[in-house]
Amino acid sequence: MRFERSHTRKAVATAVAGSLLLLASACGGDDTSGGGATTGGTALEGKGPITFATGKDTSGNLTSQVAAWNSQHPEEKVTVSELPESADAQRQQMVQNAQNKQDSFSVLNLDVVWTAEFAANRWVVELPQDQFPSLTSAIPATVETAKYRDKLYAVPITSDGGLLYYRKDLLDKAGLKAPTTWDEMLAACLKVAALPEGKGMSCYAGQFEKYEGLTVNFSEAVNSAGGVVVGKDGKPNVDTPEALAGLEELTKAFASGAIPKAAITYKEEEGRRAFQDGKLLFHRNWPYVYSLASKTDGSSKIAGKFGVAPLAGKTGPGVSTLGGHNYAISAFAKNKATAADFIKFMASEERQRANIEKTSQAPTWASLYDDPALNKSFPYLAPLKASIEKAQPRPSVVKYGDVTAAVQEAAYDALTNKKPPKQALTDLQTKLSSLITQ
Repeated sequence: MRFERSHTRKAVATAVAGSLLLLASACGGDDTSGGGATTGGTALEGKGPITFATGKDTSGNLTSQVAAWNSQHPEEKVTVSELPESADAQRQQMVQNAQNKQDSFSVLNLDVVWTAEFAANRWVVELPQDQFPSLTSAIPATVETAKYRDKLYAVPITSDGGLLYYRKDLLDKAGLKAPTTWDEMLAACLKVAALPEGKGMSCYAGQFEKYEGLTVNFSEAVNSAGGVVVGKDGKPNVDTPEALAGLEELTKAFASGAIPKAAITYKEEEGRRAFQDGKLLFHRNWPYVYSLASKTDGSSKIAGKFGVAPLAGKTGPGVSTLGGHNYAISAFAKNKATAADFIKFMASEERQRANIEKTSQAPTWASLYDDPALNKSFPYLAPLKASIEKAQPRPSVVKYGDVTAAVQEAAYDALTNKKPPKQALTDLQTKLSSLITQ
């Protein structure tokens, strides 16, 4: 492993003016004329073809999910508009579409942290909570990500919690168990490095390219060290000893080689491929990796050789950033009744079960985490559920795009030695204070 043995060691937002449109309508129902019932506000009206805007389908399963809908609703066909793999690029295209009031996107697949921005700007419509039965069966933390000012603007479809993937075969040979702290993880790397099988491997990687994944990895490092990015009072709080300890875990690991230099360019897929190719002992990523890394078609060199554990923290198990995706209806879409029915279809227990079976993506239905058959196929479900329930959300702010860009810049400057970690955090505190109080 290419790192030095001497190394021992990883909102209340400003509201926009104006009131939000209240939407409390029946979604679809039995009305085939294109109308939709309403109890006040704007109705979810219109049935017919719609377009589903979503990020690149790296799992390959979305086509079958949408095909299941289309086979049952030939007059209300859903066309998938596949956006780039990068979350930042996805958001940019959705924002541009909304700012131009275009109706080319009907249903939006939103990262959980975009809810406040899209709702406050009236780019998505408010949804009647009693019309979406999946909400009562979902893990409560996932439902909260779909709300803005206690009103519903989206429906949780997938959740996500960061997991630590590791080479179980190599840890077993070294007589080690999965680490719970950052120091234990680095010590395990040193021991495996002494094995013939550890030659040429790197210790650890997450997502460190300057994009949304860096915000996630930075937030997890800070939270796992006992710090916060934005406190419960809605104020930024990154210029603290705890936040510094979290950031220094990462900067020191880069400096020592525990995190390979190439990882500064890693997004989810680059890191996944490196882990599957046997280049990493430990890898932080989302649940979707499990199915891909388990394939026996030759695409994964580690099938049957890896395990999954909670993220490592400073003094014990770490804290994941709450991830996931919610489906929302564009305020400028036609056929909103069909859009609502499609969301209910995709949020159903049947569809979520089919999705986890094919992709290992985390569902939002709480009952699926306790299903014996699913736990046999995906043994990480129980700890993942616990991870999601205690996960920390990223800042829920209207100007999220600006906030996450500031976080990414500060973290990237520290990781690339452009700024000392303390200076990067001091500057970030100033920047966030300006953005969040505007």
